[in-house]
Amino acid sequence: MTASDPRPRVVVLAGGVGGSRFVAGVRGGLRARGVADTASAITVVVNTGDDLWLSGVRLQPDVDSILYALAGVNDTARGWGREGDTERVNAELQAWGAGWPWFTLGDLDLGTHLARTGWLREGLSVTEVVGRLGARWPLGARLLPMTDTEVDTRVIVSDAGRMRELHFQEWWTRHRAALDPVRFENPGIAEAVPAPGVAEAIAEADVVLIAPSNPVVSIGPILAVPGIRGALRDTAAPVIGVSPIIGGRVVRGMADVCLTAIGVETSAAAVASHYGARADGGLLDAWLLAEEDAAAADDVARGGIRPIVAPLWMTDADASAALAARALQAAGV
Repeated sequence: MTASDPRPRVVVLAGGVGGSRFVAGVRGGLRARGVADTASAITVVVNTGDDLWLSGVRLQPDVDSILYALAGVNDTARGWGREGDTERVNAELQAWGAGWPWFTLGDLDLGTHLARTGWLREGLSVTEVVGRLGARWPLGARLLPMTDTEVDTRVIVSDAGRMRELHFQEWWTRHRAALDPVRFENPGIAEAVPAPGVAEAIAEADVVLIAPSNPVVSIGPILAVPGIRGALRDTAAPVIGVSPIIGGRVVRGMADVCLTAIGVETSAAAVASHYGARADGGLLDAWLLAEEDAAAADDVARGGIRPIVAPLWMTDADASAALAARALQAAGV
């Protein structure tokens, strides 16, 4: 952000439904400040650890959640997929015994997956594919995958006393995280590199925001890509996180199970400590925590992170925009 160009350069690390709502809020918050060209102001680094191959097509659940939310075509009732979608193809796949009967592919959604898969098979990179998908609608933000490398999340679970490995989506969607996770892995991530533009966007940012996404399986894989954590530590921009915990409880999904598996308490202060203070080799300069968790502000401060108590419920577009505006204000932009 300069005197000649007042648009703040905002980078958001995000994944999942919470991430998509927050990113839409960032766009709304900037537009409320008079920033018309938010597409050149906002870069979203999206988790691709949720990605998978199913019935021969490549799915990117977190990419699509954010894509559809920004396009205004997301199914807000279900929290995933396209609004008004049908499931004829999915029913036919199940009739053939193909795919996963507990993992629904909507017809419109499948069109996205087929387009993506075709472009990948033609030799386009994941970054190029995400760019093509994003060009269909005026999103008001640039989406970047965290890496072009396939690093699907695998969950090692304890099932009736024996260890077995599941794709994250099977553990999350089919079993609803009921099988005890022992650890989470992203095979190949040690050799991965940030997608083109990711490190540069972080280095040039005026603020980096960590969305209230699942810290373990949405933000965790992004931070595990070699080079991204270092870029966050080195950037001159403040790094502001938003708690995914409100009143000692997760807002959506089973993030508490994930946190327990890695030894982190389900509390706003504990998640802040998990990310760590940048002054001590961690990531955060400031941490937004809910009014319901105001009593934990001192614990956050003792960890070297500036606590900011604010309303965190993203109940509608205005509330999401207000939250994003508070995060930007905390960064001084």
